[in-house]
Amino acid sequence: MLKSALGIIVSLFALTIGTPAAQVHAATPAKASAKKQSVKKPAAKRKVEASTRASKSTLKTSVASRSKFVKKVAVRSKRQSSYQHVAFAPSTPVVPAPMTAGDLAGLHMTRDPLALKSNAALVIDQNTAQVLFEKNSNVALPIASLTKLMTALVVIEARQNMDEVLEVTADDIDRERNSSSRLRVGALMTRADMLHIALMSSENRAASALGRHYPGGLSAFVAAMNAKAKMLGMKDTYFVDSTGLSSRNVASARDLAKLVVAAYQHPIIRDFSTDPGYAVSTGRYQLNYMNSNRLVKNPSWDIGLQKTGYITEAGRCLVMQARIDGRPVVMVFLDSKGKDSRLADAGRIRKWLELSRPQALTQTVSHQG
Repeated sequence: MLKSALGIIVSLFALTIGTPAAQVHAATPAKASAKKQSVKKPAAKRKVEASTRASKSTLKTSVASRSKFVKKVAVRSKRQSSYQHVAFAPSTPVVPAPMTAGDLAGLHMTRDPLALKSNAALVIDQNTAQVLFEKNSNVALPIASLTKLMTALVVIEARQNMDEVLEVTADDIDRERNSSSRLRVGALMTRADMLHIALMSSENRAASALGRHYPGGLSAFVAAMNAKAKMLGMKDTYFVDSTGLSSRNVASARDLAKLVVAAYQHPIIRDFSTDPGYAVSTGRYQLNYMNSNRLVKNPSWDIGLQKTGYITEAGRCLVMQARIDGRPVVMVFLDSKGKDSRLADAGRIRKWLELSRPQALTQTVSHQG
């Protein structure tokens, strides 16, 4: 009886303990499932959050491309590092250079072995007239202030009085390009001084005044310029003014080499064009002028004559007579790109002549089109 009673008590105790355990075991998956359901988010909300994260990532990338973090180290009781966000300033848009007449003709597509920046070039031996180097040398292009070499040639060969005092008037003001001048209306100076600063510093009002004070006026002067060009065999040359401000003043590199050779025969043109600096009196004030070609002040160059020129249509232009490695040569550079590129081209030609010492034409480069 006692054993039976004890067995019944043990059975009842086991049933009492087992039921909660089974209930807990059965409830566990349900609770886990409930947790998973509470964590899981609707698809629409997940898309929004993904889009937000992508936007933030794009923004960080964009900012990173325009900014950086600069590390700063401060030393007090111990070394500490901090980072400061620094944004870059927006870059200035690059404005393309205007097209020159040479560019419009496609001359910029021409390549040459010396990688010149000039669209047209010619180098000749002054003594023999042999062509040593050429590039598009037969193409007529605007020549800008190289015009003033012909202006000087006409003035000198007309045997006008170089001591005569000329006056700058309103007729000498540039109304085509509205360029500035240091010579005021009413300025007075000798013909020699006018010619000096026209050749050395490319003074436009001086060149205009020289043309106006020619017998018959400016129109007669321009006619004399064209007649002289024809006499020199400059077949691709045409002038409409004495300054070169007009883009209708044109010539080929071959024609300009002939002009340089002719102008070199006059010591006054050689001296005036290569003078590093000169002071003139206008009757009211004094002006100090500098040469537009800084190579004349370079002791490593032996330059006998030079002239620079620039207008938008012509690009940067330069003609020079120089002695290189003991040989007198004439160099012509037309439509060069960049302020100092024509001088750099002269340097390239000089180095090439010194190294190769060509006796005649080594290579002709011309535009095909």
